[in-house]
Amino acid sequence: MSPADEKITRDQIEAKLREVTGGVTDEVEEVRSQALAIGLGVVVIGVAVVFLIGRRFGRRKSTIVEVRRI
Repeated sequence: MSPADEKITRDQIEAKLREVTGGVTDEVEEVRSQALAIGLGVVVIGVAVVFLIGRRFGRRKSTIVEVRRI
């Protein structure tokens, strides 16, 4: 039999598919963890900025009430 006459088995197809997707899966996991870390950093910075802006506006618009005893 020549290589062209051989039948392709299910096991061969599965092995090749695992070989191809195995490398892609590893890369996806690396990118996913990096993206998660970057996204978490952006969220933390965003919350901090919103907090500081709100704090500043709160101080500017707050009224000072002075209580005196007579």
